[in-house]
Amino acid sequence: MKLIATPERMRVLDNTAIRRYGIPGIILMENAGRSFVSELDNDRTDWTDSEVVVVCGRGNNGGDGFVIARHLANRGAGVVVYLCGKKSQVRGDARKNLSILLAMAKDRGSRIRLTEVRSLRSLKKEAGIDLVIDALLGIGFAGTLSGLELKLVQWMNRTGAPVYSVDVPSGLNASDGLVASEAVRATVTVTMGLPKIGLLVGDGPDHAGEVRVVDIGIPETAIRPGRDELFVAETADVRSVLPPRPHRAHKHSVGKVLVIAGSRNYTGAPYMCAQSALRSGAGTVMLVVPSSIHLLLAKKLTEAMVLGVPETDEGTLSIDAFDTIEERIGWADVVVAGPGLSRHADTMFLLRRLLKKIPRPLVLDADGLAPLRDQPALVRQRKSPTVLTPHTGELGYMINRDAAEIESCRIAAAREAAAAFRSTLLLKGSPTVTALREGGVILNSTGNAGMATAGSGDVLAGVIAGLIGQGVPAGKAAWAGALIHGLSGDLARKRFGERGLMALDICDQIPHALNLIESKQGNLI
Repeated sequence: MKLIATPERMRVLDNTAIRRYGIPGIILMENAGRSFVSELDNDRTDWTDSEVVVVCGRGNNGGDGFVIARHLANRGAGVVVYLCGKKSQVRGDARKNLSILLAMAKDRGSRIRLTEVRSLRSLKKEAGIDLVIDALLGIGFAGTLSGLELKLVQWMNRTGAPVYSVDVPSGLNASDGLVASEAVRATVTVTMGLPKIGLLVGDGPDHAGEVRVVDIGIPETAIRPGRDELFVAETADVRSVLPPRPHRAHKHSVGKVLVIAGSRNYTGAPYMCAQSALRSGAGTVMLVVPSSIHLLLAKKLTEAMVLGVPETDEGTLSIDAFDTIEERIGWADVVVAGPGLSRHADTMFLLRRLLKKIPRPLVLDADGLAPLRDQPALVRQRKSPTVLTPHTGELGYMINRDAAEIESCRIAAAREAAAAFRSTLLLKGSPTVTALREGGVILNSTGNAGMATAGSGDVLAGVIAGLIGQGVPAGKAAWAGALIHGLSGDLARKRFGERGLMALDICDQIPHALNLIESKQGNLI
């Protein structure tokens, strides 16, 4: 699983490489620039007659830009370097690389030109530029762009040429992914050493483009993840937790999932949850629903068992269903509760009683989360693992906080809530954040905007339950389920596009996503 760095963490790693291991900073800068150009070479093999603009700041990010400019010139490109400020203001390792570049620019036939930018009048016309390298601002930037830096960012965005950003797009806060004013909209961001958190959260995904992580020579032994670290899950991580399917497997040995869901007005949610549990590999699924929708769902779900139980006058689960449901809980390996339940008072009373009686791993979703607002002890005191799967609005209701506030600090909010409820908490959204009860946080690396559609969360709850039923520990099932769910959505987008994508399209792609993951092709869609 790949570690994600905050700017502070990255600075510590850089200092460790320099001080403990004796790697000079200028070597790290050289490695960064060379690795960046290697990524460019993957996209373009012939640099002859290319016109490249490298926009550099006065700090280390600009120093990387000077290295990049030098290597591109060596490949035959015409390189224009725009320095935001004066050459005399550049210091340290960046100054050394600037001096090398200036010496090369004096050679006869050199195609390197460096301009100190004082105003936009210093810049060439946008026409004829093949590539822009954004090396203006790095991970130390926070706040609002202004003056010449703002104008340079705006200029890069309107050139129409592909923009490759060094480490982070200029104007993006690498700590939280927020853009206070304006930021570069990169085609590709080549980030150094470790992915930066700001590329993955907030406005980051809209500005970073394709994110590529390159090695700059920091020793692996210097990177020692702690208990509370932040990670990003990839397909190889999911492959490592999927249990093998024994030759002697039968339907009761590979996961018995009990889904407690549905109401007269919400018949789709229980269907999608149960169907997704089956699609993800569960051997048997039993769906418990109000009696008035039993026949409808029994006809739709030919592979699941559907049990109709007593309901209220409004068509929601009644307290009179308690004994029947409690009996079925003993049969199950894992229980899902919540999709489409409604918040009817009688139904919530039933759910509170059931939560005290479920000795199995539990996935709580949608309306199943509502009782936790007033009674967090319902999950805090559970001995078996619990996975909570709210979106920001539901988490806001659970912890009495504004959803917009939670959205602005998704990772911290998920971590705090997981500790408060003593459960694994999966916060749905972009990106999906899984906060483990033990303290670690895992971000999802799959999914797309088309998955913002009704029923998508019901599909996710079913996938997680299906994995738990097959023996995947609850915490791992949460982040693995999120990745499978997102990859399924990516496959559905490839087929249907984002705008018309529906939740059942995601569900139908789950087996294909699992096949890709197990065949080691999960990123090749």
